[in-house]
Amino acid sequence: MPAEISATEQRRLKNRKGLSCPVWTENKARLIQEYIRLFTLVTKHGAYIDGFAAPQRHNHSEKCSARLVLENEPQWVRDFWLCDIDPAGIALLEQIKADHESRHRRITVVLGDFNETVGTILESGRITEKTAAFALLDQRTFECEWQTVGRLAAHKKSTKIELFYFFPTGWIDRSIAAIHTPESSDVADRWWGRNDWRSLQGMQGVERANLLASRFREEFGYKWVFPFAIHDSARGGSTMYHMVHATDHDDAPSLMLRAYRKVSGIRDWDRPTTQTDIEEFLRQLPE
Repeated sequence: MPAEISATEQRRLKNRKGLSCPVWTENKARLIQEYIRLFTLVTKHGAYIDGFAAPQRHNHSEKCSARLVLENEPQWVRDFWLCDIDPAGIALLEQIKADHESRHRRITVVLGDFNETVGTILESGRITEKTAAFALLDQRTFECEWQTVGRLAAHKKSTKIELFYFFPTGWIDRSIAAIHTPESSDVADRWWGRNDWRSLQGMQGVERANLLASRFREEFGYKWVFPFAIHDSARGGSTMYHMVHATDHDDAPSLMLRAYRKVSGIRDWDRPTTQTDIEEFLRQLPE
């Protein structure tokens, strides 16, 4: 049976002050954890790359996506790469590694700019055509270069590495407005993959998210791409991020919707879903 959202839920979803089923910013790591748990119930294996793994606040390691994914049971994700450019963050990731590594798991902590170190990971030989692989790109603003996304997408030919790409919807206008030097413009060029990034200013959040999703489909060839809104509970439900989920696996979008429903607190989160359900659900979410 197709999933349905009740008329009451629809009205609440369209009211920013009465969101009934958002994923809040403090729960975005749990969304990744729950999705990978559901996906690996199907695959029974997996590899996980976290390009910007250290939490921004080092005293909030309990909200670190890498830690939560490592805590999943059964422990079917066996290869982990936890990357960060901040030495203090790396120290935290080393502690996470010490807490969770075993003879059944390889956890590699990588210090440096992920745009450079991603090559070492992809050339390691540990992500083959048969490996179910996930890459979390939870950048702050302009850290993840477009060509880095492209390298991840191009690594496998049959079923591409699955991506969770975080776009800073809540502050992108301010960040672009603050760009005044040739050096900062070059950073934005590399981040967006071309030089028309100023056109993003003033767009509605959903419009930007859909533009980004279309680029993942057209430039990288992903079969299914959906942007999921992540809201701020302290700002009346304002969207702070759009998480673009890009995948070639036909079951993945419905699994992501189930994970989103569970983390957001919808009671019947595990009911069967269809692609139409996903599209309808995303249309009903407010900007």
